[in-house]
Amino acid sequence: MKILIDADGCPVVDISCELAAQSNTQCVIICDTSHSINKAGAKTVVVSQGDDSADFALVNMVSKGDIVITQDYGLAAMCIARGAVPVNQDGMLYNDGNIDALLHCRHNAQKIRRAGGRLKGPSKRTREQDEKFKDSLCNLIKKQQMTK
Repeated sequence: MKILIDADGCPVVDISCELAAQSNTQCVIICDTSHSINKAGAKTVVVSQGDDSADFALVNMVSKGDIVITQDYGLAAMCIARGAVPVNQDGMLYNDGNIDALLHCRHNAQKIRRAGGRLKGPSKRTREQDEKFKDSLCNLIKKQQMTK
């Protein structure tokens, strides 16, 4: 098992790397050339800049049982299909029970934006969100290590 981080715009890279190190779990950060993310104890893979280049690189690296940190519903769906366990920056696990509804919401939001509409962006990140993510990832790491 390894932890793969879709690091482009990810607010929990530090927490994820810290927990990976504490649990002696391999950690891989994937980002494009517009970001420079280097963390002690983690391997950084930099891919060329472009639509979804980091996502496709991550999908090609993921294996069954890996943990994937991402905000991207499409990437989460591809990871689920490969047997990985994706989790978002707030600690929500993506799974077969919620991914279709999330993808549908994303599709509807894209339609609104294409039609010229505006949607409210996310609010400022809170310490509580970081704690919830940390607890969720900690529990997920323990669970995945037990299923080895």
